[in-house]
Amino acid sequence: MDLSTLGTETRNDRTSDLDQMSPTELLLAMNDEDRSVAEAVRRAVPDIAAAVDVVVASLRQGGRLIYLGAGTSGRIGMLDAVECPPTFGTPPDRVLGLLAGGAGAFGVAVEGAEDDPAGAVADLDAVGLTARDTVVGLAASGRTPYVVGGLAHARALGATTVSVACNSDAVISRHADVAIEVPTGPEVLTGSTRLKAGTAEKLVCNMLSTATMARLGKVYGNLMVDMNATNEKLVDRARRIVAEAAHTDLDTATQALAAAHGHAKTAIVLLLAHCTAEEAAARLRAADDDVRAAVAA
Repeated sequence: MDLSTLGTETRNDRTSDLDQMSPTELLLAMNDEDRSVAEAVRRAVPDIAAAVDVVVASLRQGGRLIYLGAGTSGRIGMLDAVECPPTFGTPPDRVLGLLAGGAGAFGVAVEGAEDDPAGAVADLDAVGLTARDTVVGLAASGRTPYVVGGLAHARALGATTVSVACNSDAVISRHADVAIEVPTGPEVLTGSTRLKAGTAEKLVCNMLSTATMARLGKVYGNLMVDMNATNEKLVDRARRIVAEAAHTDLDTATQALAAAHGHAKTAIVLLLAHCTAEEAAARLRAADDDVRAAVAA
């Protein structure tokens, strides 16, 4: 493929004098370009919603969400994956991020790894890919061989596949059950897809994981009721979450959290259903860990 035909590789006429701009002019130009990203993502919302549906289905049947990418795209997938356990209380192996060149490539670029489709096959096999999983392939260009190889392998094994590209008619779209295309156009710095394209991919990953976890009952209202309170700041946040959710004061929330062994969800059900911590935990188990259903029961 002639890469010069890709929107993400095209020269941006609006920033052709980038090296001659003052810092303020340059930053305003970047900001102007960035403002177009959210609208590009908005146009892809129907496809993103379809992707949420398949990811939810995978997780409900014991499968996983597996992000797959190279370079900036792969790092963005990894970032989203590692934030899921502290934010939503998911097991560390439930949402994974695979990066061309291995985890070490997060800090030190391994540029050639993206050209190896077999590398993705090996990486997916190493984590025991099954038909219950959903693999989300991220590639700003839409044609990264590592991602193409991974998506093709995942489909062959019966796993669900989702692609995220920042160009139209992307190669990876042809290997996906759900194709998300967010054409972000020419970058401020020609070809530097860590900029607008990277921002678009981050927004899409934010949407995928947050909407999925909300559908799975990991959210009550707009509160992170399944978060792991692993430091002083998060312990304080858990107290405030319980107080907000149960419409009570911080002292009462603290007492409920103590009874619930620090688990915000259990503390909320305890307070709203006027029951013991043990009963609250049982209600949550019976309600598939959904706070609203547990309280209603």
